[in-house]
Amino acid sequence: MTAFGFEVFATDGAARLGRVHTAHGPMDTPAFMPVGTAATVKAMTPESVASTGAQTILGNTYHLMLRPGAERVGRLGGLHEFMNWRGPILTDSGGFQVMSLAKLRKMSEEGVAFQSHIDGSRHLLTPERSMEIQNLLDADITMAFDECTPFPATPEQAAESMRLSMRWARRSRAAFVDRPGYGLFGIVQGGVYPDLRAESAEALCGIGFDGYAIGGLAVGEGQELMFQTLDVTTPLLPADRPRYLMGVGKPSDIIGAVLRGVDMFDCVMPTRSGRTAQAFTRRGTVNLRNARHQDDPRPLSENCACPACRNYSRAYLHHLIRSEEILGPMLLTWHNIQFYQDVMRGLRAAIAEGRVRQFAAQALADEALGDIEPL
Repeated sequence: MTAFGFEVFATDGAARLGRVHTAHGPMDTPAFMPVGTAATVKAMTPESVASTGAQTILGNTYHLMLRPGAERVGRLGGLHEFMNWRGPILTDSGGFQVMSLAKLRKMSEEGVAFQSHIDGSRHLLTPERSMEIQNLLDADITMAFDECTPFPATPEQAAESMRLSMRWARRSRAAFVDRPGYGLFGIVQGGVYPDLRAESAEALCGIGFDGYAIGGLAVGEGQELMFQTLDVTTPLLPADRPRYLMGVGKPSDIIGAVLRGVDMFDCVMPTRSGRTAQAFTRRGTVNLRNARHQDDPRPLSENCACPACRNYSRAYLHHLIRSEEILGPMLLTWHNIQFYQDVMRGLRAAIAEGRVRQFAAQALADEALGDIEPL
């Protein structure tokens, strides 16, 4: 079986062209991983997700432990078999959802006791239980259990939160079941404070992980502060391990983070936007609810290979949305996932050819022009 690993083929400044090797196949980086919270990328079949070029998807520990249950998924062969996804799967630790969704949660050194937001049942999620759940799910990439530091947070609050996450990271490492092709990522915390980010990175590198995530960003701090935090954080992480910026984001966020040495991304934005009539294009987002599209015969995007653009007009997509037909969100979600994968392909090619800054500048300039007017 393939060993879990990461190789870098080319660099252009801090940007890296690489490949993550997992038990269920490779992931070429920079990579965007569609979010499949409850063992499904909303409004997409696994086959349609794969058709966009996506190689890896996400599952969510919190949601899957509550429904249908990690033990059940394990008995049914793991997430790959359960949802018919043959490529790599990354699962988050569940910590963020416990903090944001669960009822009557109580955090302690042991972990987080909480009531399910679904049925009020009581649970205790600890680093050890998080590792057990992710192992039952058969995640190729498991995330260490952590607390996502909120924003804003004082230096004292951020330090306390980060140090708890570092203690949980050590317990996660000890509880993780090492198997060929499977990896465990630590998560750098510390808010927007460079000294705390440095302390967190040093602690995680001392423990030793197969990859390193940067958490606690895209939580309200804004793009400029996020980039400043990345500027001081990514150089502290091992060059021979993949770097993952969690929960980010807009195309401009991703491009800026790639320029700062980040390899992996995920975000609900393309799927959520597709369900709310928003489509991403080179010229920014298009709102298909807008009446300006009702007589527009053009495709959503001229150079996109997705079915929404190949087979249908803006007028038809507008009709589907205004009629609340389920096909509308399905097509727009497919388009958005395709758009994100096209951005990542463009970034990989640009890094290989030593022109990533030119690619970034052109992409951002195109978006700034806005959507072109209808005929």
